[in-house]
Amino acid sequence: MRDAVTMALLYDYYGGLLTEKQRTCFDLYYNQDYSLAEIAAEAGISRQGVHETIARAEALLRNFEAQVGCLAREARVQQAAGEIAAAARSLAAGGDVPVLAAEILRAVETIKE
Repeated sequence: MRDAVTMALLYDYYGGLLTEKQRTCFDLYYNQDYSLAEIAAEAGISRQGVHETIARAEALLRNFEAQVGCLAREARVQQAAGEIAAAARSLAAGGDVPVLAAEILRAVETIKE
């Protein structure tokens, strides 16, 4: 299940870089929950052809992420935003201002990277 979520996120970022055939097969498989046989019937290709097309698309999406890193950057930004929010809540509760300010600045630097 986790891999399917990762693939869907990678598709959101990089799907436009795939061929039309790859996008169609990938979308039907991951987003529409079609089986390989159903996709093959709809696309007019063999089940093996669908499997290979999806596997190629997955490899390309992983390669794009390895090269560009949009998904990894988004995860770092989300983590840093959570740290900033936690520090802000502590500040609002009367926490140690210099320590919390340093935490906020570290999180901001993470976002800038």
